[in-house]
Amino acid sequence: MLADLAIRLRQSIGMEQKQDIQTIARKLAKLNLAPAASSILLGDDCAAIPDRDGYLLFAAEGMWPTLVANDPWFAGWCSVLVNVSDIYAMGGRPIAVVDALWTESTVQAELLWQGMITASQRFNVPIVGGHTNCHSDYQALSVSILGRANQLITSFNAQTGDTLLLLTDFNGQPYGLYPCWDAATQVKSAILREKLELLPQLAEMQLCDAGKDVSMGGIIGTALMLLETSGCGAMIDLDAIPVPPVLSLEQWLLSFPSYGFLLSVRPSQVERIQQLAQPLDLVCAPIGQVTADSQLSLKQGDDSLCFWDIAQDALTGFAGV
Repeated sequence: MLADLAIRLRQSIGMEQKQDIQTIARKLAKLNLAPAASSILLGDDCAAIPDRDGYLLFAAEGMWPTLVANDPWFAGWCSVLVNVSDIYAMGGRPIAVVDALWTESTVQAELLWQGMITASQRFNVPIVGGHTNCHSDYQALSVSILGRANQLITSFNAQTGDTLLLLTDFNGQPYGLYPCWDAATQVKSAILREKLELLPQLAEMQLCDAGKDVSMGGIIGTALMLLETSGCGAMIDLDAIPVPPVLSLEQWLLSFPSYGFLLSVRPSQVERIQQLAQPLDLVCAPIGQVTADSQLSLKQGDDSLCFWDIAQDALTGFAGV
């Protein structure tokens, strides 16, 4: 039943974690930013810093402590992957990453490093520095990334009437017991990079200027973040969302895909984007439409409901910051 599914999605850990962002959003809203920083919009996948004829992209991700403790290799891999995804999501290309790692011993650090190095090589993004402490009383990992974009795909450009496109890769499998769809760890570097290169191509061909990568908030949480910063609503048709054959719809909606982007595009550009995605064996499906109100609504069969009214209930709190 749609209403029951909506409740479970709202109560998911990914959605709860996105609401934690409100704590920093409220603080940043009170700061008097220097003129050079005032042009950098807060709430995007990366900070887009104007630089000559393009943008430097700067982002950081902290890894889930449970993942760091229980599957350090995958945590190391994901620390690079999620940052790379943020850069490509904004139409950019990564330059380099730095890490900050705390463990209780060099032995515990080894698998984290192996995962990071493997991802660094696979995505061709060098690790150029950071911080390492192997005498800590806990384990933690965070990674920051620098990239560059010629043209931006941003969370602030969704427009009323846009088509919401889900761009993803079904050539994968669930990873362990985690809500992760892995379409990367077993894939050759050239193939990974060719598929990711589609994003800056779309930006530079002026086919897409709005979107986000699908994060731990899942497809619906990612849509909500996109709408919040763009000041729009949307209607998403759950029946239109393609699902990997081995997963249920609910499992897929709660998954973090290693390759997943939600794009908000002008309807006239949809067919061309699908044509570019098809030779890469990517799924590129319209799943909804951006509306002029403040509500993210869901429909399934003959049922529909308001999942979230952004005007009444912020998610990240970055709308208008």
